Amino acid sequence: MEMEPDVWAHPDLRAAVAVEDWPALLKGWRKLTRSSQSKLGALVGLAQPDISAIENRRREVTSVEVRQRIIEGLGVPAELLGGAGIKMPLPSLVLPGLVADPETDRLRRVGEGGTRLDVASLEAMERLLAAHRRAEDTLGSRVMNGVVATQFAAVASHYDQARGPLADRLVKLMAEYAQFLAWMAQDQDNAPVALGWFDRSYDWALESGYGDMAATTMSMKAHLAWSNGNGRRCIRLGEAAASTAGVSEATRAMAVQMAGRGHALEGHADDAYRRLEEAQGIITDASDAPPWLYFYGESWFAAQRGMADLHLKSWGSAIDKLMAGLAGFAPDFRRDRAWYGSCLAHAYAGAGETEAAFSTALGIINDASEIGRPHAWGELHTVAALLLRRGAQEGRELVDALADLD
Repeated sequence: MEMEPDVWAHPDLRAAVAVEDWPALLKGWRKLTRSSQSKLGALVGLAQPDISAIENRRREVTSVEVRQRIIEGLGVPAELLGGAGIKMPLPSLVLPGLVADPETDRLRRVGEGGTRLDVASLEAMERLLAAHRRAEDTLGSRVMNGVVATQFAAVASHYDQARGPLADRLVKLMAEYAQFLAWMAQDQDNAPVALGWFDRSYDWALESGYGDMAATTMSMKAHLAWSNGNGRRCIRLGEAAASTAGVSEATRAMAVQMAGRGHALEGHADDAYRRLEEAQGIITDASDAPPWLYFYGESWFAAQRGMADLHLKSWGSAIDKLMAGLAGFAPDFRRDRAWYGSCLAHAYAGAGETEAAFSTALGIINDASEIGRPHAWGELHTVAALLLRRGAQEGRELVDALADLD
């Protein structure tokens, strides 16, 4: 078949092929070629409902035959797939301003024995991880997870050859990778995998004397508890993280605000606002944020406070704080903009501002569908349900808009 000349050069598509993320591959190919599910299905020998089920992860591609149909039907270049007996190259995402090849090349050369593990090599690995954290803000965890997992395996394989200070630094880096992989599993609502990675990150943080990372993993476990509606566990883990030895002020602020959000989830307004005010004071003066908290600042904190107000049904305050937070988010923070935008739509719906809720939901619906599943996507369904219960026509229109993307 005739392909657009640059379609397989696109980083999203190359990343999906590298980790055989078939849903992302099919959806990405359709977006780049402006094709329908029916057209794609005709090319790969599958019915349109089957394509929809794969794209929305209701069906997995486990059959060798279906895999081959996709590869041949879409003309996936052989060099992107590798082959039997051929070592797959380390996947990278070449994104101007985000991820470049030199760091991946350095990691590859160390693995092949062409370069020894040294400080320069570890610095290159740290830059690669930092770049991929930022890429995940734009591309989402479904695209990035397989790429980062492959690179983590390459980094961890050097553990036996590291000695002295290099060993400590490598274990710290492994803890950071594990924390990032835990976050991406959590973002995809895979709690068992997330908890496993959090535990590995915590162990490596303790081994290397990395108090900041140990506290971060507990804070993120608190976030997981909050996501599952367990306010009591959220409070306890947040408080434990805040009191961890060696924690920086920025990380402590994150932990304290998690405890505040747990109190809000439990309906403890006074305790929630007390802890959130304390966290606000800490973050205002903090200047020692670790690299994985690059996003942490007053805009993000305002959005977090808006979410606490959402739990307490303080609709007007939630609207103001969520709007303030969103105003400070960079455009490439697509996942966060989708999530907090869906929370803003929820706040508008709670306040009875149906038109504002509907227009806000429509403004982020595409990002919620592409990189905001399941959390932002689920929140938009909550918004639709609230509007329907109010008897608003916008509720039915939002349900239809969501169905079009399902």
